[in-house]
Amino acid sequence: MKKKDLILMCIFFYAVYYMRSQDTNLARLEYAYIPQSGSENTYSRIRFSANYPIKTDNKGTYIVISPQYRYNDLQIRDELIFDQGGDLNVFQTIGLELGFTFKMKNNWRFGTKIGVGISSNFEGSKLESDDFRYTGSVFFVKSYKSSITPKTSRLILGLRYSTPASISFPLPIINYFKRFSPSWAYGIGTPKTSIKYFFNEINTIQAFIGLDRFYGNLQNNRTFVDANGTTKTVENASMLNVIGALGYEFYFTEHLLFYTYGGYTLSNEIRLRDKNQDNVLTINNENTFYFRSGIKLKI
Repeated sequence: MKKKDLILMCIFFYAVYYMRSQDTNLARLEYAYIPQSGSENTYSRIRFSANYPIKTDNKGTYIVISPQYRYNDLQIRDELIFDQGGDLNVFQTIGLELGFTFKMKNNWRFGTKIGVGISSNFEGSKLESDDFRYTGSVFFVKSYKSSITPKTSRLILGLRYSTPASISFPLPIINYFKRFSPSWAYGIGTPKTSIKYFFNEINTIQAFIGLDRFYGNLQNNRTFVDANGTTKTVENASMLNVIGALGYEFYFTEHLLFYTYGGYTLSNEIRLRDKNQDNVLTINNENTFYFRSGIKLKI
């Protein structure tokens, strides 16, 4: 896939991948596994995230504390054109976001979030400035829920900015969800576009297109000379996947559920980059299978 096309898809699918304040999840524990086609390389991840709302008045105003942790295991078994040295495989992400939201007129709600995270392979003796990432976002949410039937709808509009990032401008937040009958619901926008069928209030299936990614700083940069005689410096690693998948959800209770998703990537790229986020070396770019499963606690 051309870089321009990939960026356009990212703008559509990625804008709020970390925007958990718009989500109904209170907590999530999940495992993901992505074997690389035509390669011995693999990517796996253990992820925990949470949203803790603190009510500040009786008018629907909340402060939301959102911690997250990710253990990214990028096993590069294919031979590289430079000596890996140190730990090029394991990247850990630790983040914390602080949100503020309040009700407006006509079923609208305003929200904003700021956050800081650390994403690194931690192979050095201390934290570095390049290990840190900073985020900020603003959004508006309009919700509707019927008191008689399970019909609901939700529109989310806003902007999000992260630095450092491969896309160095604010990304739009656009998402519309609607449960238009007891058996069917759909969502359009970010973080995924989906269609869902409810067998009952315990079992559901869905088909969706979404995004998965990771980014991590290398504390010890790697330098090598490419085939053209140009000296290159590797300073971070990233993965970006656009995914088409099917999913199943089982509700233990109204708020606690198990989910499992499986599918195939529409775009798959694992690459090493320099300090300007330019591509230095592509590790994998063939489409491949995708698996993700976990437990959610929802509102």
